[in-house]
Amino acid sequence: MMAVLAGIGLATLDTAIANTALPTIAADLRVDPAASVWIVSVYQLAVVATLLPIAALGEIVGQQRVFVAGLALFTGASLLCALAWSLPTLIAARVLQGVGASAVMAVNVALIRFVYPSHQLGRGLGLNAFVVGVGFAVGPTVASLILAAASWPWLFAVNIPVGLLALAFAASALPDTGRSGQRFDAPGALLNMATFTLLVLGLGEGTHDGPPWRIAAELAGAVVCGTVLLRRQAGHPAPMLAADLLRRPLFALSAATAVCSFAAQGLAFVSLPFLFQHTLGRTQVETGFLMTPWPVVVALTAPLAGRLSDRYPPGLLGGIGLAALSLGMALLAALPANPAVWDIAWRMMVCGVGFGFFQAPNMRAILTSAPPSRSGGASGIVATARILGQTLGASLVAACFAFADAGGPALALAIGAAFAGVASVVSFVRLRVRPEAM
Repeated sequence: MMAVLAGIGLATLDTAIANTALPTIAADLRVDPAASVWIVSVYQLAVVATLLPIAALGEIVGQQRVFVAGLALFTGASLLCALAWSLPTLIAARVLQGVGASAVMAVNVALIRFVYPSHQLGRGLGLNAFVVGVGFAVGPTVASLILAAASWPWLFAVNIPVGLLALAFAASALPDTGRSGQRFDAPGALLNMATFTLLVLGLGEGTHDGPPWRIAAELAGAVVCGTVLLRRQAGHPAPMLAADLLRRPLFALSAATAVCSFAAQGLAFVSLPFLFQHTLGRTQVETGFLMTPWPVVVALTAPLAGRLSDRYPPGLLGGIGLAALSLGMALLAALPANPAVWDIAWRMMVCGVGFGFFQAPNMRAILTSAPPSRSGGASGIVATARILGQTLGASLVAACFAFADAGGPALALAIGAAFAGVASVVSFVRLRVRPEAM
């Protein structure tokens, strides 16, 4: 677990600190701030494009081997990022870092299934959610502290000792998850990469007011590639895009709640800074502190929710959590004109409690509703649902701004509350679904 948690902690923390450091990196490399956004974008695209192919590879060669290789690549790429002397070299290193992070995220949940006995699985998933929550919560603060004492390359150099320590644990302690004996479908992997890359690019273009023809072309390309991929892998015992698992009602409902909940989170995390700064007149520093209660409370709540999911149905815990998330986002959308800090903080805490109570139990439901031999595919779906939900949420924020202008943040939060409310209902529906035989 030390190896698994260190790996996912690095991948999460690196996402958060890179966002914070973009202005500093742009100034030091003497590049346009808009161009510096590629430092974050290529990392996210590398993760999205390779997540499911790497998850499928984990079932073929063993999740522990993929995790070690991904962690080694991430650590080595962190060194290359620290040594980068220009924007192109830094972007190239970030692509490699994104592939390494993708390998870690694609199999970490599957590995936890093999580390913990089934009656304690929720406890392990709760620890995983705790580390993710802490990473997002402390990322901006860690970045600010490092930049206050050193130059930006140290943001990436600090990954190296932690990565080496995690590799030392991983090489000797990770369980052997076995091999499926299937062959890796390289053309299917390329189709999968094209599908999700075009989908994320299309949604991103919509967020940034891209040309309509380009948005339509990218989304159409995603649909075509996805359709070809599904037809190519129809009947495959372990398809890359786990359509076979989606035929399991409990798995499909759990994946749907994941997409909706992360869409709600994406709507909140993108719109709230605009609400705090543009509508309420808070400074950037104040905004950072106001955003903190949500991930901090998630980190504190997730371990408890994980333990409870070993005793109570995930559908019940997830439904209660998502109802709380819906309530919290509705309360944020209805903030008074001049709220006090506490008025904002307690609403953020309600959202954090709700999301924290949903996350670990839902991951448990996804994993346990898939056969052990398909743990890699289930783990890949967990990570893909998170990325797609957050991307969808960010795109909807842009649509809210275009439709409601100054009222865009409040509208986005209201839509997020609706997403969480629908997901809560779907989660409670799981209580009526019987688990399938493995």
